[in-house]
Order: sequence, then C-alpha cells, then structure tokens
Amino acid sequence: MTFEGALEYGKGVLKDAGVLDYQLDAWYLMEYACKICKSEYYLHAKEEMEGAAFQEYTLLLKKRGERVPLQYITGVQEFMGLPFKVNSHVLIPRQDTETLVEEALKVLEPGMEVLDLCTGSGCIVISLLKHARVGISGTASDISKQALLIAKENAKQNQVETELVRSDLFQNITGKYDVIISNPPYIPTGELSGLMPEVRDFEPLEALDGAEDGLFFYREITRMGKNFLKSNGYLYFEIGHNQGRQVAFLMEKNGFRNIKVIKDLAGNDRVAFGNLPAVK
Repeated sequence: MTFEGALEYGKGVLKDAGVLDYQLDAWYLMEYACKICKSEYYLHAKEEMEGAAFQEYTLLLKKRGERVPLQYITGVQEFMGLPFKVNSHVLIPRQDTETLVEEALKVLEPGMEVLDLCTGSGCIVISLLKHARVGISGTASDISKQALLIAKENAKQNQVETELVRSDLFQNITGKYDVIISNPPYIPTGELSGLMPEVRDFEPLEALDGAEDGLFFYREITRMGKNFLKSNGYLYFEIGHNQGRQVAFLMEKNGFRNIKVIKDLAGNDRVAFGNLPAVK
C-alpha cells in the first residue's frame, strides 16, 4: 500500500472508531510509525510503504481506535513549546493549562521560590523555570511515586533543576514559598462517567476526581496553604470552567486578597489567583 493509501486507510479506521480528530491523529500516527515528516510524505506519497512500517502503523491505529490517547501512544506532549514525556501515570498536559503558567510568569521576581502541588508530569513548574526571565527555584510535589519519576525525567530532558517531594498535598512540605501553584483534581465525582473515553478510561483517576462537588482540593489547599506562603505570597489555581466564583470565594474566606479569575483562549474561566497580605 502507498503512503497516501495508508493515510486514507488510517483516517477511515479512526473515523469508524469515533475518534474526533481522526484526520490529524491518522497523520500523527503515520509520522510516528514511519519517522516521516510532511515534506517527505508529499515527496513519497505515491510510493509503497514498507511492510514492517505498515504493520506498525496498523497496530498504532488499533490502539487509537480503542481510544487510547494519542499522547500515551507516542509518549510525548508539547506544552509551552517544550517536550514532555507522558504515560498513564500522569495527566496529559493541555493547552488550557498554559494560561495558568503565563499568568504566574507575570509575578515572578529574582530569587522567588515556587511550589507546584499535584505536579503530575511536572509541566507547570518546569515551564516556569524554563521561561522565567529571572532566577527562581522550584519544588514539585505529588502523591504518586510514578508521577514524580516522570517529572524527574522531564526536568532532566528540559535541562532544569527542581526538588521533587512525594507528598499528599502539604504533608511532607517544609518551608515557605513566594508562589504556590496547582492544577488539582477538580472534576466532580458524578461527572467522571460522562468524560470522553480517552480521559475516563486511560488518564489517572486520582488526578481527575475532585470529590462530590469538585472543590475538595481547593478547600484543602486554600486552608493549609496560608502556612506555607511568605508574606504577600501568591496562590495560583487552574479551575474548571464553572468554578471561578466558588474558588474565588474560598480564597477570600481564607484571607487571600486581590483575587482575580482569568479566562482561557476559549473564553472559559481557567485560572484563579490571589495573594496573602503581609501581617501588619
């Protein structure tokens, strides 16, 4: 079969399986299986694909057709222009979360210390360390040992140094920070069954489930976070599209001020942040 024919075959397989971005995914899997870029594809589209390459391609299509996320098949996802290794132990970094990183970058000053709670792949703290125009230090924590191993690999790959701590929220955290940032689990338990199969069946449940109302981790982090922030320290959250008012209220209730809710590129509430005023 030619490369062109194989690509059309792949599109058909994924379309029949109900994959939303079947055309793009068919291409990405061909690119991955054949180690071919688009310019090479157009040069050789009418040529026969090697049998071993086509066999590999069909195996990848089968996985994707079973709704295994594309990123778990290829093992990588780009975030903030950086490559991040991913597997089923960590959430796949999403473009929406870039809004969180971009907002936090605005307040960073030389010497600041940042704590990333529920770090997963480490994409947030690593991106902050990589893109900050000033010298800062970062600590990343997660309850999952496997997630921290992935974060360690990603830090090394992106050439940044960050301390990694296995911790259930603040349980094993010491010291105080200028910025605490988190993309915690925030999907209400009752809504998990309605998620896309790629998310519901393959991404780690403990990184998704925000308990009955989706606000459990916001309550815990805002309540305890005051003890781990320096005076005028900042708390940054990624939030669900309908959680802005509730998270802002929790922050205000716990003494945070100058609270703002920021929308993502799609116009949905995505980030809530505020600071802890200095004690007079």
